[in-house]
This record gives sequence, structure tokens and C-alpha cells, in this order.
Amino acid sequence: MMSKAKTVKEYLDGLPADRRKAIETVRKVIKKNLGKGYAEGITYGMIGYFVPHSVYPPGYHCDPKMPLPFAGLASQKNHMSVYLMCVYGDKGQEELFRKEWAKTGKKLDMGKSCIRFRKIEDVALDVIGGAIARVPVDKFISYYESAIKSGGKRKKK
Repeated sequence: MMSKAKTVKEYLDGLPADRRKAIETVRKVIKKNLGKGYAEGITYGMIGYFVPHSVYPPGYHCDPKMPLPFAGLASQKNHMSVYLMCVYGDKGQEELFRKEWAKTGKKLDMGKSCIRFRKIEDVALDVIGGAIARVPVDKFISYYESAIKSGGKRKKK
């Protein structure tokens, strides 16, 4: 369910109270752990965290007009989602993420980069924060560029 909101405030204001509270809680964790060089805004109809063109002028290879996506936060029709490109692209980061989540005892509902949840109690906030904090912008750009050169093959740790 893609939002037509133009700002993060509009996005949040358009959510039902229970979802707004959950999304705001995850947003706070992401922002607390987000390194310098990343920015927050609306991308792909959700709250996005990205490397702006001022830091990485080439932008996203799929659409160079778009900034390089790093993470996303969305309220979908049947669930809420956190998208973590830093976990999706790097086997080592994914394994560490899954291992840390398992330690929490919470059930992980995860696609390639998408962690789905229905209520905030289902989310291992510290694990999401750790995944965000482990990848400073220079490391993410370096990984991204090596993935593009290798034809998108996932890097092993």
C-alpha cells in the first residue's frame, strides 16, 4: 500500500493511531543508530533512509534520479515492514542479523530485506538498531559499488 505522502510527518499523520505508534517507535531506533551521511525522507511511498545525491551523486543504479536506498519503514495493508538493504546484500550481515534476532526469542518474519511485523512487541528493536549502526555510509557505498561491479552477487563475509 503505497502512500502519497510527501513528507514523513504527512506519512505518520495518515496512519491509524496504533500503527503510528509502532512506526514511530521503530523510526526512533533507526534514527538513533543511523550514521552521518544518511538522510530521511519519503521514497517509494514509505519512510526511507538513503544516501543522498550530495553524498553519492550517481544515485541508485536502477533509477539514478533516486538516492541510494539504505532502509525503509512502511505500513502495508496487512502488516508493517522494515526494509534493510544492509542485511539483504551481505550474507555475513544477514547471518549475524538472524543469529541476534533468534537470541531474542521473537519470531522473525523476514523476506530478502523485509522484516514484517503486526505489533511493536514482535520487533527486536535492538537487533534492528544494531544492523543500522554496523553500516556507516562509506561502508555501504563501498559494498554497493562492489555488488554492482560483481553483477549483484551477494558478498560472503
